[in-house]
Amino acid sequence: MRQADARRVRDAVGRLILVLTLMVLGLVALSLSPGAPAASAASAASAQPLEKPKITIAVGGKPGLYYLPLTIAEQLGYFRDEGLEVTIDDFAGGSKALQAVVGGSADVGAGAFEHTLLMQTKGLTYQAFVVLGAAPQLVLGVVKAKAGEVKSVKDLKGMRVGVSAPGSSTHMLVNVALARAGLKPGDVSIVGVGSNATVVAAVRGGQIDAVSNVDPMITLLQESGDLKVLVDTRTQAGTRAVFGGAMPAAVMYAPQSFIQKHPRTVQALANAIVRADKWLQHASAADLIRTVPESYLLGNQALYLKAFANCREAFSPDGMMPAGGPATALKALASFSPEVKPSQIRLGDTWTNTFAAQANRQYH
Repeated sequence: MRQADARRVRDAVGRLILVLTLMVLGLVALSLSPGAPAASAASAASAQPLEKPKITIAVGGKPGLYYLPLTIAEQLGYFRDEGLEVTIDDFAGGSKALQAVVGGSADVGAGAFEHTLLMQTKGLTYQAFVVLGAAPQLVLGVVKAKAGEVKSVKDLKGMRVGVSAPGSSTHMLVNVALARAGLKPGDVSIVGVGSNATVVAAVRGGQIDAVSNVDPMITLLQESGDLKVLVDTRTQAGTRAVFGGAMPAAVMYAPQSFIQKHPRTVQALANAIVRADKWLQHASAADLIRTVPESYLLGNQALYLKAFANCREAFSPDGMMPAGGPATALKALASFSPEVKPSQIRLGDTWTNTFAAQANRQYH
């Protein structure tokens, strides 16, 4: 090799070594900077796969407006956006959905918050991790044939009251209303009537004297003149009148052990529901009709939209547990359930805002 060529090779190698040295020094400096650990940890966390991307959710009466955020998250692909493959199993009522979670055929449940309280009385720790409803949306009414003799809840004594399923939130409303009227749960006969078209059939077929249920069925029965409302928790004011404070409604819940074992999966579920909650705060009538499955509209779009308007303020704006809500729910349950002793309930174990708070940071 000629001397000039050799010198050029040495110079090139020297420059390469210099560049590599500067790169290494730069990386070292970056790793020592104050923000680097958090940034690298965040990058690592975002790159981690979900522990359980295939999830089964149990729900009781999915077409009802009570569970509308769940339907919105499903229809708009929010679960899919989070890397989840979700199967939703629909049951006759919330108590049946809870049984599916307890039995292991479903991973998480969408249902009334009070299920977490009742599970604790059985020695099981279940936790709500995102809120769908900030007011119960439950309505107790008397059928047209009995409206003349039933002026208030106390007049229901000895009558047949339809609920979605015994032990569900619709049943809880009946018990709370009876307790406020000085009656006991056993003073009425409870009949499971589901939460869809079967409700209308039960009311019009004379199978029940009163009914506790949710929209859109309640609005349908009101509009047709088949039902006179006695108790209404579709608004915040109506909720406070019945329960004495903020009262959480539908939540997504799971065994605490599942949440601890699958935090990224639970976060993905919370993200999807929070996005749906926020979407509903601004959705137009056209948005709603375009998104909700046609079979849920009862063949009457105007009626469905009226039902939505009746309970619009009952939807959670952000997936967060309302302040004081868990305590209100505990007080309501204890008013008629002897097995629910407030002093023995670890209220802080029944809910967490950790996942909803993170979802709100991600989706403003």
